[in-house]
Formats: sequence, structure tokens, C-alpha cells
Amino acid sequence: MMNASLRNLQTASSELARLQNQASSRKAIGVPSDDPAGTADALRVRSAIKSNDQYARNVNDGNGWLTAADSALTGVSELLRKARDLTVQGANDGALSIEAKEGIAAELVTIRDALRAQANTNYLGRNVFAGTSDAEAAFAADYSYSGGLGSVDRRIGDGTTVRVDVDGAAAFGTGTQSMFAELDAIVADLRSGVNVSSHLAVLDTRRDSVLSALATVGARQSMVFDAQETNLSRSVELEAQRSGIEDVVLEKIVLELSLQEVTYKAALSVTARTLQQTLMDFIR
Repeated sequence: MMNASLRNLQTASSELARLQNQASSRKAIGVPSDDPAGTADALRVRSAIKSNDQYARNVNDGNGWLTAADSALTGVSELLRKARDLTVQGANDGALSIEAKEGIAAELVTIRDALRAQANTNYLGRNVFAGTSDAEAAFAADYSYSGGLGSVDRRIGDGTTVRVDVDGAAAFGTGTQSMFAELDAIVADLRSGVNVSSHLAVLDTRRDSVLSALATVGARQSMVFDAQETNLSRSVELEAQRSGIEDVVLEKIVLELSLQEVTYKAALSVTARTLQQTLMDFIR
């Protein structure tokens, strides 16, 4: 009887200590042995949270790349529109003086330089039009292209990857076939007295390429926004799962603690009486 009382007291004491630890830490699992199945579930959920957090970082980074590309391409489209308007003016040979054509040529040179600056747009030190290349500029002064080594992709969800860079060669052309070289040709014709109307079709083609790239960027950014919403919802869901496994409800644990204190005191009282009776029996 004495041994049984001591076992009951030890059990009550251990349970009281466990509940006191939960109340102070507000964690349902202090050590894996408290709940082996719950520990396994907690590890699984925490692994999922870690993956989801990485997806969130990838989403933000991918959105940054695409936003930079969208801004640059929008600027390029507007610059090409201005270049076309100037070329139309410059094609009016009979109404323009040499000085007027030189003024148009100078504006086109400024636009060419602005276009190349947009084509060399960087995001966090990486050119958004040069793929995986680490070259300082996507387009050099001679209009040669340093990209084409591979695309920049971001994994934004389970089984979902999106490309976040833009093929600069397709958008701007390269070398003598680039929009920069085309503007140089228009400037040269204006200064030499050659009619420039034949260049309009090329400018239209180049602007169509830019608009196509813009549409592609928009579609990819829409995927990123969708992934962002999914990621946020998943984050809330996983946190709720984690909390349900690891955290305790304070009101519940306080009630359980109060009841366990009563149980412990009862076990202590029974053990004391049993010990007293056993001692008296021993004396007799």
C-alpha cells in the first residue's frame, strides 16, 4: 500500500510539474517524449513553414525583377514613339532646312543614349535584360549583347517557377540589327540628306518587339501576384496548424493546473497518512 501511494504521489507530482512548465512556457510540448506524435507533426509543419517563407522571399525578389523590367520597357516604348515622330518630321525634306534636320538628329542621338541606358537597367546589381550574365552592361557601346547565357528563374510555389528576366536580344535587337544602330542610321541619313521615311517600318517593328516583351512581363507578374496571395493564405494556415500543435490555450491550462494541484495535494495527504500508519505499525 505504501508503494502504491508513493507511485501515485510521484505521478501527480510529475503531471503537476508538466502543467506548470506548459503554463510558464505556453508550449504544449516541452520535450519530444511529452508527445512523440505531436513532435513529428510539429517538425513537418515547421518544415512546410520554412519552405513557404522561402517562396515568399522568391516572390518578392521576382516581383522586383519584373517591376524593373516593366518600368524600363515602358520607358523604351515611349522613347521609340518619340523617335518615330521625329523621323516622320525629318522625312519632310521640302519643308526642313539643314539646321532643322540637324536639330532632329541631335534629339535622336539623345533618345538613342536614353534607350541604351534603359536596356542596361539593373536590379540589385544584376541586369534585367542580360539573363544570367554577370557583365556590367547588357549592351556595350558597340551595341554588342552580353546576355543569352540562360534565364533567371524564381520558384514561387510548389511546382511553380517563373522567369523574371527579359531576353534583351529579342526586345532591343543586337549589333547592327539593334534599335540603337537603327537610330544611328536615321541620324546619318538626316545629316547626309537622304530621306528617312524608309526607317519607319523598322522602328515600328522594334516597338512591336518591345510591346510584346511588355505583355510577357505583365503575364509573368500576374503569376507572381497570384503566388503572393497563395503564399499569404498558406502562411496563415500553417501558423494555425503550428499553434494548434505546439501552443497551449492559457485558460485551459490554468484550469487543468488547478485541478492537478488538488489531485497532488490529495495524493500528498494520502501518502502522509499511509506513511504515519506504516511507521506506527513498525514501532509496535
